[in-house]
Amino acid sequence: MIDHEQYTPGPASGAQVRKDGDKWTLILVRELRHSPEKVWQALTDPAHLREWAPFEADGSLSTVGTTVKLTAVGAPTPQVSETRVIRADAPRVLEYNWGGNDIRWELEATGLGTRLTLWHNIGSRFISMGAAGWHICFDVLDHLLSGTPIGRIVGGEAMKFGWRRLNSEYARQFGINVPN
Repeated sequence: MIDHEQYTPGPASGAQVRKDGDKWTLILVRELRHSPEKVWQALTDPAHLREWAPFEADGSLSTVGTTVKLTAVGAPTPQVSETRVIRADAPRVLEYNWGGNDIRWELEATGLGTRLTLWHNIGSRFISMGAAGWHICFDVLDHLLSGTPIGRIVGGEAMKFGWRRLNSEYARQFGINVPN
């Protein structure tokens, strides 16, 4: 069992970038040893999101048409965005817009649990930073679902836990300069 202070992220992996005109999409894939139903709950329930996600949600993200306020955690200034759930096919696909960026979660049942894929439309200069941040969030999510929560690690807190290294590794993987 590991606690918050002992956490160290593994190497950059499971990520790719797609560019369509001016639109950039970060795609991250993570294999989780948990059922799609359990992962779905962690993606949609505010109490679960509070444990791992880079935002607080004031309501559930599990119903199409629902408007939820998402507040970025760890940002230098408060960033609140009204988010409308565009698609919620439990426990397979969840789509919403967060801060002007489209987010799509795909959950695929596997023999060992769930293949979780995140599609995040993001500005080109934030691609490696986003990959590094989501990498850490996915690790924290996996610990939460395994019953060994280590607490959310986002924003400035992530700097203490290998975010800079991951940012550099993802930038190299994507063939871009490391953003400052």
